[in-house]
Amino acid sequence: MSSFIFDSFTLPIPSIRFDLQRITTEQNGQTLIHFYDSLGYTTADFALPVEAETILSLFDGNRSVNDILAYSSDEVTKEEILSYAQFLDEHCLLDSPYFSEQAEATEQNYETSNIHTPVTVGNSYPEDAHELKTFLDEAFISNEQTTPVENAKALFAPHIDPRVGMKSYIKAFSAIKNLKPKRVVILATSHYSGLYGDLYEETPFIISDKIITLPNGDVKADSENIAQLKRITDEKKLGISFQDRAFRIEHSVELHLLFLNHIWNHDFSIIPILVGGFDELLYMEKGFRAQQVDEFSRLLNKQFGDDDDTFFLISGDLSHFGKKFGDAKTARELVKSIQEFDHQFIQKALINNANGMISLLTRDYDATRICGFPPLLSFLRTMPNLKGTQLSYDLWDEIERESALTSDNGNPVPIKNNVITIPFLPNPSRKPKIFSPDGTK
Repeated sequence: MSSFIFDSFTLPIPSIRFDLQRITTEQNGQTLIHFYDSLGYTTADFALPVEAETILSLFDGNRSVNDILAYSSDEVTKEEILSYAQFLDEHCLLDSPYFSEQAEATEQNYETSNIHTPVTVGNSYPEDAHELKTFLDEAFISNEQTTPVENAKALFAPHIDPRVGMKSYIKAFSAIKNLKPKRVVILATSHYSGLYGDLYEETPFIISDKIITLPNGDVKADSENIAQLKRITDEKKLGISFQDRAFRIEHSVELHLLFLNHIWNHDFSIIPILVGGFDELLYMEKGFRAQQVDEFSRLLNKQFGDDDDTFFLISGDLSHFGKKFGDAKTARELVKSIQEFDHQFIQKALINNANGMISLLTRDYDATRICGFPPLLSFLRTMPNLKGTQLSYDLWDEIERESALTSDNGNPVPIKNNVITIPFLPNPSRKPKIFSPDGTK
């Protein structure tokens, strides 16, 4: 074991990580606690019997092994309690020095690798290439398609789980299946950059140069142009970071490439750019963040705006609302007002009224949580003379959580399909592994 594994009878046992989501599941008549780690540090599909909840509640960061022993029966020894704490620490469930060491190693290994492996494969879509092709072929046949365009500069599309938002994907990507760009600049919502402390605080634009591997083919980065961007000296002024660990667990790029690989047979490369939050713009429209957006957008326009071989793909969703997202009312109670708000937002986007879009969100400080706002605004600033046409507007109603997601499909001229995002929870059909301290499963 690593020397960092917790090993003391008298020091407080590190608490269970607060960022872990506990999901109660049933398997073969047994109730389990399934630990879901959005950052992917914990052992995959890790689950414990529900009876473990008692001892887990004592791991609060204040109690030592000796303290917990006082709550235990005579049959339990302090060695057994320590062994259980070490077992949890080994699987990165404790907020401990060992966990911090393993988390940083995971991030550094990702950054030094030239490969990005998909994070939703096997859950949101099949991991077998043949099964995936059948899955997508059937989706395009069974869902309404859009008449393909012969010329377009960009597409605004959702990154919702295909299992619930497939019709939006089909309407969006069927419109561009005849295009053959050599390069795709992807502006995508970054859902996780905010979890990395101050790493990206001054750099909302995160660029990766990795090969993205998918069951239906690898997608290479445009290394030459990315290297040219790296040669820009003032990265802070432009808000750029090439420290790409925010991509490791991100799905907003991956899901779009899944569909591009399916509809296009020609070779193309990508410049994937995750776009972090623009909350500052809602409080200070002319501040430092606004300057970064303008500078970066001017750079993209200069590099690719007039290049007929470059296509822009914007990955983002519209409103997230209901109790799951912190609203006091259910999605059913809010849906009418949300749809009216989305309509206003879409109309401003379609006519490329970026300032009007910001003003609209500023009224209630983005109360409906439009995650597609940062990448969409970045594109509108990049190509201020383009206009779009809406293709559709969809809603995913998560009834069991009294919450919902909206989606819009706009013409691929500059904007297109826009849906709402959801966190990718484990597939309910995928059984968690039951772990125990003695190594059995």
